[in-house]
Amino acid sequence: MAAAALSGIATPQAFAAGLTDQDTTFMAQAHQGNLAEIAAGNDAQLHATTECVKQVGDLLVRDHSKLDADVKMLAGKLKVTLPPSPSAEQNKELAAVQAKAGSPAYNAGWLSTQDAAHRKTLALIDQEIKAGSNAEVVAAARSARPVVAMHLDMVRGGTCHAGSDTGMIHAGSGGQLAAARDSADTAGVVGMAGGALLTAGGVAWLLRIRRRTAGKS
Repeated sequence: MAAAALSGIATPQAFAAGLTDQDTTFMAQAHQGNLAEIAAGNDAQLHATTECVKQVGDLLVRDHSKLDADVKMLAGKLKVTLPPSPSAEQNKELAAVQAKAGSPAYNAGWLSTQDAAHRKTLALIDQEIKAGSNAEVVAAARSARPVVAMHLDMVRGGTCHAGSDTGMIHAGSGGQLAAARDSADTAGVVGMAGGALLTAGGVAWLLRIRRRTAGKS
């Protein structure tokens, strides 16, 4: 996700369900961010020159497609109209990276853009968790947070961090969710209510990245 400046349009029924401007704005920005990340991930698979960036791009597409399906389902339930596309700023940022397609400069530009975008998204999520009013929207923010935090670890500082365990970290829902939540707590990330699924191997991968990042600081 990447933060945007557009609010969702809520019907009178939506506000009757306990939604506030904070909730609807979060849903709109989350949706736009997901669309932007899907586009960026697809573009990385086409134009990146390293396997690491391509792997991260593939993961962004998979994770944000699932997260966005959840946002759209919740928006439909709560009668919130979402924007149809990423923001103009998000489109401009992707175009600037695309201009470097096929060169090492593309990889650096893509990674730095994703680093900044995921930092903004975490701030957006934390604001909703702190100030949101609708329990379902706040739960959606909590569900998305560990996924976005892991994506940030993969691009932190404009450097690509991915490996053989990358495919073990994905958004989804399934019988492993309860065990994954316990593992995620051990890693220091927020548990999920139906969003991201962390396998034990995925958590181990995250811990290795965090130790390596801490060692460089």
